Amino acid sequence: MQTESHIKFVDKSVHFVSLGCSKNLVDSQVMLGYLGLDGYTISPEPQNAEVIIINTCSFIEASKKESIDSILQMADFKNPEVGNCQALVVAGCMAQRYARELEADLPEVDLIIGTGEYNKITKLLKAFEDGKLEVKSFVEIPKFIHTEFDPRINTSPFYMAWLKISEGCNRNCTFCIIPTIRGRLRSRTVDSLVQEATNLVASGVREINLISQDLSDYGVDLDEKNKLWHLLDGLEKIEHLDWVRLFYLYPDDLSDEVIQKIATSKKICHYLDMPVQHFSSNVLRRMNRRATTELIFERIEKLRAAIPNIVLRTSLIVGFPGETEEDFQLVVDSIQKLKFNHLGVFKYSDEDGTPAFKLKDKVPQEIIDERFEILYETQKEIVRDLNKLLVGQEMEVLVEGSHEETDMLLVGRYTGQAPDIDGKVILNDLNDREVKVGDLVRVEITESLDYDLVARVL
Repeated sequence: MQTESHIKFVDKSVHFVSLGCSKNLVDSQVMLGYLGLDGYTISPEPQNAEVIIINTCSFIEASKKESIDSILQMADFKNPEVGNCQALVVAGCMAQRYARELEADLPEVDLIIGTGEYNKITKLLKAFEDGKLEVKSFVEIPKFIHTEFDPRINTSPFYMAWLKISEGCNRNCTFCIIPTIRGRLRSRTVDSLVQEATNLVASGVREINLISQDLSDYGVDLDEKNKLWHLLDGLEKIEHLDWVRLFYLYPDDLSDEVIQKIATSKKICHYLDMPVQHFSSNVLRRMNRRATTELIFERIEKLRAAIPNIVLRTSLIVGFPGETEEDFQLVVDSIQKLKFNHLGVFKYSDEDGTPAFKLKDKVPQEIIDERFEILYETQKEIVRDLNKLLVGQEMEVLVEGSHEETDMLLVGRYTGQAPDIDGKVILNDLNDREVKVGDLVRVEITESLDYDLVARVL
């Protein structure tokens, strides 16, 4: 690295690229908060920015490719004929996982910052500007997690926000690299989270989405007053907060107390993202998952008994090593019986550094592709039938803006639709009402499409 200063940031402009999941997005928002406090301004166009930061993802092969493509694309702006970039920064999961490879193969990158060092962004940029860095990689065992005292710029639509309640994971599923990238579980206290949520609501947020690597393990590293039930109870008491949504709550640790809290709350959405990954106990054991076929069915039956209108989302991995035709058929039969409202299916891919990488009995890619298509078509029919049942019902919808295909229509979401990943409610009759983005409006569902709903405002 430099021994003396070779650059000088003139206008301290930064262009930010945030890839991957909502948890990574929160890290990006914290970095932007620190940059803002230090006088940086956001440049929407990369060619005008002096600093370009890519917060990367490397969870699966496709995300690694997207990260590399983004780094190479942004590196072009270091050419004075194309852009004004003086510092190209790679942060996040790929930086944590492949720091040495990035240094060796991408000399265009000036700074590499791991998943536990992102709060040091402004100090590292200052040291880089002054020529005082002796290395370019800053990657340690991740221990940091932000609190309500760290600055954060909410780049999501003003009416919603993601609230990261913990970082890291203790589960060690054989297919997952996350514990290596993100470290052991680190929970924030209930008081810290309620305060950050209160601050977000004061800025206009109406919907809080709780995220972590593992919501069900929240608080296991804290005392008995900092468990998920206590957090939900604290969030319920925040005035002007309308919706609280739960993501990534595993079935094996879903307690009766939390089920009852969801059932009786007026603010906690009757929506749960419960990633089961598979239904065959044989495959679940190879994945090192704690759940079994019987436990998954038992938990879902208990949920639906307590909350009859609950909307369930899950995710599955198809083609895991050792998955037999019988295992796969059990998956098909299970989703036909359980009828999830939303389903994400991922094709298994070998990830270097995970135990599954060394497992035998790999499923050929053409069979993985074929099984993926079967699940896709099966779920499409299930969603179509479930959506038809909503026609004629009244519900509240959070208005998000114009339809992507025409300004003549507005779109929004009801409590059974999460941001970015689920369908929408298309409002084609406003009933002469003035409806604004961020409004909660009462509607009647008039039509169902494959994944979306059509409604008129009451």
